[in-house]
Amino acid sequence: MKHLKLLLLLLAMLLTIPILVSCDGEDEEEALLNPNNDPYNGHEYVDLGLSVKWSICNVGATSPEEYGDYFAWGETSPKTTNNWSTYKYCNGTWNTMTKYCIDSEYGTVDNKTVLELTDDAAHVNWGGSWRMPTEAEQDELRDANNCTWEWTTQNGVNGYKVTSKKNGNSIFLPAAGSRRGSGLNYVGSRGYYWSSSLLTSDSNLAYDVYFDSDDVDWGSVYRCNGQSVRPVCE
Repeated sequence: MKHLKLLLLLLAMLLTIPILVSCDGEDEEEALLNPNNDPYNGHEYVDLGLSVKWSICNVGATSPEEYGDYFAWGETSPKTTNNWSTYKYCNGTWNTMTKYCIDSEYGTVDNKTVLELTDDAAHVNWGGSWRMPTEAEQDELRDANNCTWEWTTQNGVNGYKVTSKKNGNSIFLPAAGSRRGSGLNYVGSRGYYWSSSLLTSDSNLAYDVYFDSDDVDWGSVYRCNGQSVRPVCE
């Protein structure tokens, strides 16, 4: 009788093991099915059903409505004055580029057209797999077949609510303006968001997404200007 009781106890213990494993597996599956609230290296993202996932906020911000920091293209720290004399990758003028140049008219040619991770404000500040979006990834976000853009006010801040037509998820891009020289311009009325892509026809310009209350488009802006960065991850 004693041996029978021991056998039954061992059998009962063995039967609980699959149940515990099954529960752990369900938790892992739930995390994979619900990535929108899953922080990545301390930062949250939204899956819009596109080729990359988009962060919920700008670099330097802690909420979607905060403007965050303003970076020159290829620089990883914000500063109070943005012009050619303070720009890291030139010798003080628009035609003396020292990196990311494909035409000798604009400086020293190295034929680099996409920011290296060491010059990527999103990657350097956030780590992990975060980086700045390419021109193509910004175009994908702007594509009317993929997303709708609605000018709105969120918690008192003007900007665009970008909603995916793939899955209904959305992000908010505040109209943070930009820094040119020592002043901030168009705060609350326009947004300028850097890509990681150089304008191949003019090496002192880089691609960005530009918007105001009436229009959303791609732009090409002087690399020395201070603009917003909205990170993406794979």
